[in-house]
Amino acid sequence: MLAFVISRILQAIPVMLAVALISFAMFAYVGDPVSIMLGQDFTEAQRTQLIHDLGLDQSFLMQFATFIGNAVQGNFGLSYRLSRPVAELIAERAPATLELAFCAAALAMLIGVPMGVYTGLYRNSWLSRAFLTFSLVGVSLPTFLIGILLILIFSVWLGWLPSFGRGEVVQLGWWSTGFLTWSGIKALILPSVTLGMFQLTLIMRLVRAEMLEVLRTDYIKFARARGLGNRAVHFGHALKNTLVPVITIAGLQLGGIIAFAIVTETVFQWPGMGLLFIQSVSAADIPVMAAYLMLIALIFVTINLVVDLLYYLVDPRLRIGRGAAGGH
Repeated sequence: MLAFVISRILQAIPVMLAVALISFAMFAYVGDPVSIMLGQDFTEAQRTQLIHDLGLDQSFLMQFATFIGNAVQGNFGLSYRLSRPVAELIAERAPATLELAFCAAALAMLIGVPMGVYTGLYRNSWLSRAFLTFSLVGVSLPTFLIGILLILIFSVWLGWLPSFGRGEVVQLGWWSTGFLTWSGIKALILPSVTLGMFQLTLIMRLVRAEMLEVLRTDYIKFARARGLGNRAVHFGHALKNTLVPVITIAGLQLGGIIAFAIVTETVFQWPGMGLLFIQSVSAADIPVMAAYLMLIALIFVTINLVVDLLYYLVDPRLRIGRGAAGGH
């Protein structure tokens, strides 16, 4: 197991270095940070001093090495737009994005898996047809349109839920959460549904397809021939063997939810990292953009590692195959 983890980490290092190079190139060649930070009225001495302070008078390799060293320590410099440390801005916005992403992912899994199982087991029922119709709508409509429709129905027409913001939050050390207030929970509902809708329908259709395929296999027929009941066959054998592809999709979609929460956060003015990124793009705030890019890459690499470990735990064939390889 340890060798498996180490090999995956070693494979992830070149990926992070490539992302770091792209991020550094954004620092080095996109925009003029000196003019942005100094404004219009400055002397040549001030400009020279700031260039030296930012390390822009060093060679490309020296600047890249300094950038890597600072990034490893979580230091991405100052925001051009807000003149505050980028790590501090990310730390402020991360709780909002992570809460929204995990709520959307939990919603997709807790609703999508049962719907997929039901439509796989009772594919000719009217409820299954309704679920499939719903899934087509969820897959087809773009995220921003789903968000606008939900705001129109539940905020404008019915007045049940807020249309923007995070509601009242509670500080638990450096972490801010809306789970402990009623207004925070209400504010979380519409963005979570909007962000999780595509993933929910995707997981439902994947589970349904896997269930239909597994139910046709020989070992399911053998289990029925042994006299096992429907519950044991469906949930003890069939559902268990759909876990590997579901883990793949769920893991990758969690990274996608965090990375692409930008649209949902913009629609609902949710104060997370995605909204910060959009505001930074409009102001050419390169340090924030680069930090966001590297953070998302790190999240994807970490999720891929977790997915690989879950494969290793769920599918005994991987352990057997690795053990046999080690024996040779």
